[in-house]
Amino acid sequence: MTSFQQRKAIGDAHERYVAEQLAGRGWEVDFWGQGQLSRALQCALRKTGSSIRWFPDLIAAKAKDLVLIDCKGGMTSRQTGRHAVERAAVVAHLQLVAWTQLPVYYVFDGLDARSPYDVLVAGQKGPHSIAGSGAPYVLISTQGARHFDDLFGTPDVAQLDIAS
Repeated sequence: MTSFQQRKAIGDAHERYVAEQLAGRGWEVDFWGQGQLSRALQCALRKTGSSIRWFPDLIAAKAKDLVLIDCKGGMTSRQTGRHAVERAAVVAHLQLVAWTQLPVYYVFDGLDARSPYDVLVAGQKGPHSIAGSGAPYVLISTQGARHFDDLFGTPDVAQLDIAS
């Protein structure tokens, strides 16, 4: 079982990787959400039922497109071939889509993506997690996920050379 700090390090690394991949495709990316708050505010927010607890990790823009991205590093099981998303996050993100009229995407390891709607419709109720908060999850197959390049474009070789 991994500790909170280990899970957080995996998540933080995945957020940076997804941000780099978006930037390499010409997107302007900023970190957003709970991860940008002080430790005290993060702890206070986790004790509430507020949907702002689930604000996505990244906000990105390219031309007229604006998207919200929740990075899900370490949330894919190689044994079962399924991604896991906390049920409360799915509900909050569906509300966020309705409120902002902006798309929200979960980006998992391997850069495959799903929307909260995809998870709601095609996912199955999973058990309460034995790691972390013990919250209930929705499990969704890795099969049929959207490809990162299809959603966000292919890497701009010139952009990637500059980033290297």
